[in-house]
Amino acid sequence: MVLFLSAFLIVTSISLAFSVHALSANASLGANASLGAPKLATTASSGSGLDSAAAAAHKLYFGTATNNVELNDSAYFALLDDHKMFGQITPAKGMKWLETEPERGVYTFAQGDQIADLAKASGKYLRGSLTGKGCLGHNCVWYNSLPDWVTNTTWTPDELAEVVQEHCFNIVRHWQGQVWDVINEPFNDDGTWRETLWFNTLNTTYIPLALHAARLADPHAKLYINEYNITGTGAKATSMKNLIRNLKRAGVPVHGVGVQAHETVGEVPADIRRNLEELVALGVEVAITELDVKFLTLPPDAAGLEQQRRDYEAIVGACAQVEGCVGVTVWDFTDKYSWIPGTFPGSGDACPWDDNLARKPAYYGILDGFKQAP
Repeated sequence: MVLFLSAFLIVTSISLAFSVHALSANASLGANASLGAPKLATTASSGSGLDSAAAAAHKLYFGTATNNVELNDSAYFALLDDHKMFGQITPAKGMKWLETEPERGVYTFAQGDQIADLAKASGKYLRGSLTGKGCLGHNCVWYNSLPDWVTNTTWTPDELAEVVQEHCFNIVRHWQGQVWDVINEPFNDDGTWRETLWFNTLNTTYIPLALHAARLADPHAKLYINEYNITGTGAKATSMKNLIRNLKRAGVPVHGVGVQAHETVGEVPADIRRNLEELVALGVEVAITELDVKFLTLPPDAAGLEQQRRDYEAIVGACAQVEGCVGVTVWDFTDKYSWIPGTFPGSGDACPWDDNLARKPAYYGILDGFKQAP
């Protein structure tokens, strides 16, 4: 059996004191100091690869998501393994609940271990760690990719609180030293709370429960809340800022916000830099965590590809200009393995490399974006 600590009873009492009222989306914006990003020596030109360009812009990494099955593609793997191109890896599926705890108390770490070991072996950056190399932990608590034993059980609040804490503790403990997306996608697009198993049973207390459990498992991990459609300002971004502010006030450990940045060509927000600065002002770091920019109709023409290039440049450029934005990760780097066509039929071509692993104009937009660093 994997270790589970009775100290969670203490964590639970702390978390339940974190009131729903404190998480109101109507709280005013705070002005705490930014954690900022460490400055890295500029040792490589941006022409050497995207991670080299990120380093030249004083960012910690340029990274990509990947899945285990893709590692069998030798041409794909050769690019993924290039440390000048990618300095960080996120397992897109291998560390999610369905893959890691298919039965209660039975943990299967093989998929996540394969990618974490690859990251370490190839010298990928371990986000938030002072030593070592590795990958981003993604994720602890999400409403999707859950096993039947979680979704098909009628839980009391006390029972589900224990389940959340057990799971978060054990997976963070297994992959210590990571940055973790502890909470994934808690909001609806209008800024209201997403009605999930977690929210409907525990209200907002599942968030501090999970964060405290992760911190108990690894006091050195950086703990993120990750969300889509918060690239620019708006109701959803405001709710995220209010959540971060109130977690900080309550003493709940949270260190970063993941701005997923799943965008559409020609519809990228104009105020990305302002939004990132407002998040950083709350005393957390930010990262672009799942970047892609999809076409709604295919195939794209030359003008569309140029617009996509400008969109990538705008998003990466905003991160480059904000000191507390520590890095950029694309949600896989090639259209060959993009999640977009399977989720949005008829849409796609969202990545910087095409199906044949040829660089698209978007690749050069990323390079130009990093050049906007002060």
